[in-house]
Amino acid sequence: MPRRRVTVSRRPRTSAPLAPAGAPGPAALPDALRPLRGRGAVTNRTGRFEARDRIGVDDGWGTVEAEAPRLATTVTPERTRDPFARNDSPDVPFDRSINPYKGCEHGCVYCFARPTHAYLGLSAGLDFETRIFSKPQAPARLRQALARKGYRPQVVALGANTDPYQPAERDLRITRALLEVLAAHRHPVAIVTKSQLVLRDLDLLVPMAQQRLAAVMISVTTLDRELARRMEPRATSPAGRIETMRRLAAAGVPVGVLASPVVPGLTDAELEGILESAAQAGCRTAGYILLRLPGEVQGLFSEWLRAHYPRKADKVLGLLREMRDGRLYRPGFGTRMTGTGPSAQLLAQRFDLARRRLGLDEHEAFALDVTRFRVPPRPGENLELFGDPQS
Repeated sequence: MPRRRVTVSRRPRTSAPLAPAGAPGPAALPDALRPLRGRGAVTNRTGRFEARDRIGVDDGWGTVEAEAPRLATTVTPERTRDPFARNDSPDVPFDRSINPYKGCEHGCVYCFARPTHAYLGLSAGLDFETRIFSKPQAPARLRQALARKGYRPQVVALGANTDPYQPAERDLRITRALLEVLAAHRHPVAIVTKSQLVLRDLDLLVPMAQQRLAAVMISVTTLDRELARRMEPRATSPAGRIETMRRLAAAGVPVGVLASPVVPGLTDAELEGILESAAQAGCRTAGYILLRLPGEVQGLFSEWLRAHYPRKADKVLGLLREMRDGRLYRPGFGTRMTGTGPSAQLLAQRFDLARRRLGLDEHEAFALDVTRFRVPPRPGENLELFGDPQS
């Protein structure tokens, strides 16, 4: 970017100053807090493991442009050993997942996965959405993992951390290759995405769904197109996601809606509307998650609020603290997805009432079948002994 860069010591930690709560819109903000077109994060906060911070400043020589140029996205392949990420959290219904990409170009400012970029020596801010890492070896490693002695199949979540159908997937097709491996060996998969690109793979998902091997959850944060454009700048539009639900359901693929995240004071009033639109589109189940702000996401989201909705910022953050025991985030199992206190309980009651009223509780459709799994032949074994995996 054309602005000068100043390197400062890591202590005390410094970032771009936040505009006051009553400040005017983005045009009057300090340059460091002006949103970039097509990007979610407002700044590129230094990763928490780095020894120094970098701060953009105007040195008075006119080096700061009125509008910063767009940032290009780079995608870098990396080596893969184990395709699975495993967890023992009681808050999620799976113990293994596959993430074909690190980072996500959708640019959702609230993404709880942003802090993982710090482990790469990068920022959870703009780096997370512009410096993507792909895993082209993941399909081959998956086949090897399924062939290991003692492997026990359970539903694998595809895209639990970052979206498996983000823009890079159009060309790289890593997610599709993973689905081809899972389909060939009858392994159940649950997909979470907010992208219409999932419809490209209906030729795989439909026959898998017929064998109770596939289901899809579509994430919807808001039905407001302008809010979505600011909060999730490169994701499929809200209307596009509803249409994706409709086409999946029409094709016979079990589809549900994930109202996530619910942002108190900004999107919470839309909860029933999101569920109603999803039910009309053919969704059969629903879930919701209260906004989570782990690690660096707290600062990034606060910056985003000050830049885009300065008059609502204090209210949103105050409500969130009310639902998080006085903090912006508490990571404890059991409450990190739903929050605590009266406001959180009211949100849960609203969700339950709407879900039951709309019939979004057909959980049996999402009980995928692990008994159909066929072990891939190991090196030296005769494929014919195992029969046709598609039969």
